[in-house]
This record gives sequence, C-alpha cells and structure tokens, in this order.
Amino acid sequence: MSLLVSVKRLVSVLFAVPILIFSGCGTISKDPVGLPQLKLVNAYPNLKLQRPLWLEQLPDGRMFVLEQRGKIHILPENSQGEKTRLFFDIEARKPYVKDEEGLLGMAFHPQHAENGKFYVFYSAHNPLRSIVSEFRVHKDDKNKIDPDSERKLLTIDRPFWNHDGGCILFGPDGKLYITHGDGGAREDPHDNGQDLSTLRGTIMRIDVDTVSSGKPYGIPKDNPFLDRKGARGEIWAYGLRNVWRMSFDRETGDFWAADVGQDYWEEVNLIVKGGNYGWRTREGFHESLSSKSRTVITPSKIKNPEKLLDPVIEYPHSPAQAAKSKFNKHGHGLSITGGYVYRGKNIPALRGAYVYGDYKTGTIWAFRQSGGKVTEYGQVVESNPIRFVASFAEDQAGEQYMLGFEGKGRIYRLEAK
Repeated sequence: MSLLVSVKRLVSVLFAVPILIFSGCGTISKDPVGLPQLKLVNAYPNLKLQRPLWLEQLPDGRMFVLEQRGKIHILPENSQGEKTRLFFDIEARKPYVKDEEGLLGMAFHPQHAENGKFYVFYSAHNPLRSIVSEFRVHKDDKNKIDPDSERKLLTIDRPFWNHDGGCILFGPDGKLYITHGDGGAREDPHDNGQDLSTLRGTIMRIDVDTVSSGKPYGIPKDNPFLDRKGARGEIWAYGLRNVWRMSFDRETGDFWAADVGQDYWEEVNLIVKGGNYGWRTREGFHESLSSKSRTVITPSKIKNPEKLLDPVIEYPHSPAQAAKSKFNKHGHGLSITGGYVYRGKNIPALRGAYVYGDYKTGTIWAFRQSGGKVTEYGQVVESNPIRFVASFAEDQAGEQYMLGFEGKGRIYRLEAK
C-alpha cells in the first residue's frame, strides 16, 4: 500500500479534473449485466477505531477488527454498541512507526475452533524486518490471545520501511498465503521483483501444520519453484510490487490480488500458480517508466522462463494517461486497495463482481470478468465521504464492508442504493 504520495503528485491529481465521483462506467461486452449503485452505511456508528486494516468474522459470529498500531478487538454483538473487547495487543512493541508498517494482517486457522491457532503479520525494527507468527488463545478464554504462545514462523529482512505487503489468509486448500512487497524505495533498486532467491515481491504459500528442512513450517510439494535451483520454495507467484489486499472468490476459488503501482498504473491480478506479474519490468499493461526521466526503467537483469502476465484491469494515476489504456473510462486514482468478489444475497445485482477501491481518492469500483477478461466495469459508489479506503472485508454470509481512515477509523457496510 503506497500510503505516502508526494504532495506534488497529489496536487496534480486533485486539480487535473473533478474528483472521480464523476467518472463514467465502461462496458466492453455487448450484453452487460449492469453494475448497481451502492451506498456506505456506518456498521458500528458508536465506535471509533485506530487505523482499522482488517475485518474478519468467524463461523461462531464473532467479528474481529485489526488496528494498524498493534491491537485486535472483538466487535460488540449489537451494532449500536460502544465498547469492544481486546483480543490481541502488541502495540507496546511499536510495530507502527511509518505509514506502511504496523500490524498488517491476521488469519484464523481453518480449525481455530478446535486448536485455537491464530496468525499475524507485523513489522519489527532494529533491524527492519517483517514477521509472521502463530499465537494461540488462552486455554480458559477463547476471547483472548495468550501473549506467551508466540511461535515465529517467518522473518523477512526489509531494506526500507515501505512496501511491506502484509496480507495473510488461508486458501481453500488450507494453506497459508502471505504477501510481501518488493522491499521498498523507488523502482525496486535491489531488483527483488524478478529475483526468486528472495521472498520480497512475492506471494508465498506455506503449510503451518507441518515442518520441513529445519523450518517451523512446511513447504507444500506442489509449490511451483520447490525444485528450481536457487529459488525459494515458499513462492507461489512473483513479480509484484506491493500487493495491498488479496482474496479468494468463495464460490469459484479464483485468487485475486491488487498490486499498488509506482507513478502511473494501479492493477488487479488474477493470481495463478507460478505466475510472473512483471514488476519491475512492467507496471499494469505497460513498460515501467521512471517518474523523473519518464523513460523506461531498466528492465530486470534477471531472466526467468515464465511469461510476464498482464493484469485483469488497470487504472491510471492521472486523466491524461487514460487514453493509453483500453479501460479508458475507468477513472483515476493513486493507490489501489483490493477487495472481494461479491457472493452475498442482499445485493443480487452485484453478485459475481469484484469490488475494489483507491486508498487516496476514496473511489470504489467493481468489475465482472469471464476467463480473466473484463466484461464490464465502473464506479459503484457515487460519492464516498471517506477518502482513505484502507481495506475491504466480507462476513460469513458474503456481505461486504469497507474500512476507512475517516477521523481515526470507521467500518462501513456496502448496501444497495
């Protein structure tokens, strides 16, 4: 998530054209189903949160919200409630120092009700590193994590403070998927995106229920690079700059990831086993350009056999770039926030559409696709009062939410307008 955008870039976007609430709806297919208009409803109007980044509901009905500064709360059963219950707290470790650091991800083990296992992704300092750890709930209290139960699974060194990624989730296969950014700075100076010997710039897949080769986790035997010389076996996909939120379609199993661009293009990718998504050689459907010289960034010197995969959809950082994309009616933004394919029942016209937004502008869009090709796309919330779209979420019924940094933080439910 590129939370820090230069004043120059931001000003240029704000004054180029009216903000995205006026952008149109584009149609590629001859017979579009039609995307509905949505509204945001404050799901917990009496709660104010500190930079909420993740929301998850367990089958037993409990709803958990993660705060970037290091806490996870259980939300009140009554949506009008004013108090939360503290579930997890590492704020004293100070994981949040700069915008893209902090407690960034959480995931419950698929058998959490039986084994009490729970996973987090957080930033650490001196030296800079990202940590994925397993914890367990107290044996006598399922509503509280035992702080002494930490088992560190994975530690990734960070050369810079940004591009941490940080999303973790269990797939339909029961394996834990983890995303990490390219290591930070501009133009991937260490060429991590194409380097299979590092976990930076990748989506990883590990087995938390086994161990292998002296590691506190297992590497599944069907991971694509397990037997490639010099490659990290944990890698599932690579060539990614800084994935900010990924999700599985609960109906089809399709794996979606939104990758934050540098200066020109934001993108949504359909993730496949062994996929190479092109960074730093490509940004969106285009060659990567330097922001200073506007010339092509030196392509990666590392040559891998995998074909570079295009995203499913992209959008530009300025209206002037729109003509260069086949999605020229999309509207612009600065930093993508990935979402989910809607599979709920309350908004029938939205079923099957992937919902996503832009962190900086607050715009929310959706698209439908078939076979990885977009059939229709457009803006689905006409006016979003929240500019900082930090994350999306879905509950057990498939209904969707948006987490925003309005004030200190709010949770909104998506409803038909």
